[in-house]
Amino acid sequence: MARIDSLADLEALYGTPGPAALRKVATTITPAYRRLIEAAPFLALATSGPEGLDVSPRGDAGGRLVRIVDERTLILPDRRGNDRIDSLRNVVRDPRVALMFLIPGWGNALRVNGRAHVEADAALLASFAVDGKAPRSVLAIAVEEIYFQCARAVVRAGLWSGAAAPAGLPTAGEILAGMTEGEVGGGDYDSGWAARAAATLW
Repeated sequence: MARIDSLADLEALYGTPGPAALRKVATTITPAYRRLIEAAPFLALATSGPEGLDVSPRGDAGGRLVRIVDERTLILPDRRGNDRIDSLRNVVRDPRVALMFLIPGWGNALRVNGRAHVEADAALLASFAVDGKAPRSVLAIAVEEIYFQCARAVVRAGLWSGAAAPAGLPTAGEILAGMTEGEVGGGDYDSGWAARAAATLW
């Protein structure tokens, strides 16, 4: 085996990311990213604590999964589960979190990195009630960076075969064009993506 233990060796192996990989990153929830968050019915929540790492699935109807408070703040209700509270235990001791949103039929994933804390204000919890049942807590998440992940993994997995994305979602090319004032992305980026992916999928 040829083990790699230094950043220099790792970067030499992979080279420099292209402009699309770098310039899609925002530090606030842009209008395009907001539309994707509002459409997502599922996310994976990653946390870290003294005992190690945890990834927890979270799901709800699109538009109800998380609440966008402002361009830097998300609130994620802790819906009923197994009461292990692994994620919440971690957040109380280490606020760093990562979220990955998935939308059936939309090939890309949306990633959010930030810091969170647990809230249990009664009025806030009541505002998240569904069928008269409020969560016992919520996570208030301060967004530090947000960006979409290209669809190669989803294509390789055949994850959404036969599923149609909700109408009107922004494409990767539209997001990139909006964030770079047209320097990267656009219609050509979208129309050429399938061929690029087919040539670079494996």
